[in-house]
Amino acid sequence: MDSIQQEIQVAFRYRVHFTTGVFDRSNPLLKDVIASAGDHSPSRVVFVIDEGVHRNHRELGAAIESYCAHYPEILRLAAPALVVPGGEQVKNDTRWVDTIHRAIHDAGLCRHSYVVAAGGGAVLDAAGYAAGTAHRGIRLIRIPTTVLAQDDSGVGVKNGINAFGKKNYLGTFAPPFAVINDFGFLPTLPDRDWRSGTVEAVKVGLIKEAGLFEFIERNSAALVNRDLAVMEQTIRRCAALHLSHIRTGGDPFELGSSRPLDFGHWAAHKLEQLTDYRLRHGEAVAIGIALDSTYSYLSGFLAEADWRRITDVLLALGFSVSAPELGDHAEAEDHPKCILRGLEEFREHLGGRLTIMLLRAIGAAFEVHEVRKEIMIQSIEVLRQISEAGGGTRRPGGEPAATPAIR
Repeated sequence: MDSIQQEIQVAFRYRVHFTTGVFDRSNPLLKDVIASAGDHSPSRVVFVIDEGVHRNHRELGAAIESYCAHYPEILRLAAPALVVPGGEQVKNDTRWVDTIHRAIHDAGLCRHSYVVAAGGGAVLDAAGYAAGTAHRGIRLIRIPTTVLAQDDSGVGVKNGINAFGKKNYLGTFAPPFAVINDFGFLPTLPDRDWRSGTVEAVKVGLIKEAGLFEFIERNSAALVNRDLAVMEQTIRRCAALHLSHIRTGGDPFELGSSRPLDFGHWAAHKLEQLTDYRLRHGEAVAIGIALDSTYSYLSGFLAEADWRRITDVLLALGFSVSAPELGDHAEAEDHPKCILRGLEEFREHLGGRLTIMLLRAIGAAFEVHEVRKEIMIQSIEVLRQISEAGGGTRRPGGEPAATPAIR
């Protein structure tokens, strides 16, 4: 028997920038990002724009054309901007990825060309998947336009679309060439989309840095009231922690069985599917975080005071901590709409054995490989009671409500 073995190390580098007015001709950031590659001729660029962003910023197409015309030595607009649906619609129907592939092909892009995607996380996912599979990889620049995309999904290394009724079943690990967070897009977001992104920052605070959670806790009213300065601070801190994890976590392409940044996501992904995506991703993640935090508490890992703080912050930010689909069929694991089936789907998505994150304290997460289903069902019931009581783990006047019993 004869073998040859080599070890290959590949360095990836990309930057996350923060700005306002990325397509203003007086703002050279996008031009400078593309010029940093050191190519000798103007780079061909295709822009993919979220339909919701296009609707709220009617001047965007003209601004892109004007911007490229202003820097002809660096950028060459290879085709008119392609507008695609936002939200899960763009990920549920493969024809939209096919449309982006066709635009890349017809524009004659090469591997040193660029796809610049501006939109929410779903559009960035679909455009990133198309860019990552055309010519086995075309440079991608993400311009996230939602809170959730700016503080979480848009700064990661993953792209994916939905298939076979499962979230992100098809996808790639392909770090973007760069990310440009433009805070100027945030004021036009609907309240649901403004709020939804805050939960990813809550998540990162819970598993990575108690100080971020405490910042959100202190500023929950300001966030709900759409204080842009507070939101900018939240996004910056969350994005920095997200990138730090990718760089130092030891498994950026998830070759193992653990995915710490998906705390609360096993239930969230299943809930999105069970509600036919009536729930936004952030809304589903809020319920998933509440569920796994409650399970951590009822299992004796997490102190009652910390559990109450977590649930109260989620409620203060305007999230529900339950949904009918969470409890429907929860005790009938063979039923296709049982939420607990999400555990196996999550394990299958990661590979290896089931690994989910739980909490010992705010800012202190740990891994488990088994779930006691009777305690998870009890956790679902506790959240249902909180939701039906109008939310809150405290009575009027600030006193704690009755503590759920640990059976």
